[in-house]
Amino acid sequence: MDLVIRGGQLVDGSIADIGIAGETIVQIGGELSAPNEIDAHGKLLLPGGVDAHVHLSSPPIERSGPAWVDDFTSGSAAALAGGITTVGNMTFGAPGESLLQALERETAVARRASIADVFLHPVLASPDADNLAEIARLGSEGCSSMKVFLTNPHFNRDLDGHIEAIRRAGEAGVVSMLHCEDAATIAFATRQLVSQGKTSLRYFGESRPVIAEVVATQRALAIAELTGAPVYIVHLSSARALALCAVARARGLHVYVETRPLYLYLTSERLQTPEAGKFVGQPPLREHSDVDALWTGLRSGIIDTVCTDHAPWSLQAKLDPAHDIEHLRPGVENLQLLLPMLYSEGVRTGRISLSRLVELSSSNAAKLFGLYPRKGAIAVGSDADLVIFDPDLERTVTAAMLKSNVDYSVYEGWRVTGWPTVTIRRGEIVFRDDLVIGQAGSGQVLSCGRGGVL
Repeated sequence: MDLVIRGGQLVDGSIADIGIAGETIVQIGGELSAPNEIDAHGKLLLPGGVDAHVHLSSPPIERSGPAWVDDFTSGSAAALAGGITTVGNMTFGAPGESLLQALERETAVARRASIADVFLHPVLASPDADNLAEIARLGSEGCSSMKVFLTNPHFNRDLDGHIEAIRRAGEAGVVSMLHCEDAATIAFATRQLVSQGKTSLRYFGESRPVIAEVVATQRALAIAELTGAPVYIVHLSSARALALCAVARARGLHVYVETRPLYLYLTSERLQTPEAGKFVGQPPLREHSDVDALWTGLRSGIIDTVCTDHAPWSLQAKLDPAHDIEHLRPGVENLQLLLPMLYSEGVRTGRISLSRLVELSSSNAAKLFGLYPRKGAIAVGSDADLVIFDPDLERTVTAAMLKSNVDYSVYEGWRVTGWPTVTIRRGEIVFRDDLVIGQAGSGQVLSCGRGGVL
């Protein structure tokens, strides 16, 4: 063995020593010896987190104006400091690229730059003949997912093509990740506000009302029923949309639900402040009743994953005074804070159990995207992705503490109890003593098995 972790508390409450050889867990308990040891007594020992929804910039794609400030290296640093060892990155094609060409290009970038392990979600921009033909090949190429934006007006214009794309994806063992806001509803609401001169970001929530999420979620569920294909609703934000998913799940549809931290901790009141732009995400922040419903969904199992949709901008870019409800920059950083805040606000308050935390932040995503039990588990034969987590360590969130390139946090000043102290990715210590010590290029681009199975 190369490394032994002594005395950590596992999720079931047992205390165990873990033996690691190379990149793999080879023994749990019993007699263990290795040249290197880590003392984890008094700490929790968790499987490395799997954040299946991030946006890390890929330099070869030219963008007009500001870009997200994290690439695979800085985004990895933020992830590992927060106990996330695997990230799922959205892969947007450059003009003229096919799905497989975009995957090939971004795979090369990630292999050079990432510290965390990575799997990729190609974004379906158009269900044209070439892309439809390639969907059947995604699974055999080790890709278990594709992303579809119902916010794209082209979705409505070529609904038949998108339905066929989702059907083919399901047939190929590829889960369709659906951004559920209806483009026509948003366009109508936005036009109404603009005609009344209500264009500032304080009206952002009204420009993307809950009904837009409800309509799109209904359509997503209908497509899942029509095609038999699994669908994964990304960043669900409202009680009404969640209720629809609960009914569909009860009827046996293969529907999976993700939410993100923004909707668990913040409400629409933030959009009424002078710094409303800091808090803009899509969908927008909702009401206290929605927050309560989402926590109930986390506890009951209707929500399967909590992922960040990490899409960080500089504060200057977010607070551009020219922004209005038609021109803005959605997204915030969250990678480093996902696990600590979910523990602090969820487990410590009794809203969710420690085992649910692990399901929501690690094992469920690993299963849904064809990575389990290699990822998302502490088991013999699994990758040695482990987090030594101090449940009593209290820190105040500041921008200066973040490993991301971002220069602000929407959670500035929050007191958070429970933080990773050591993160191990495939047997290598990559974060320790508040330092990311893993090297760019040491992360792997993972080949996934069949997606959409939990």
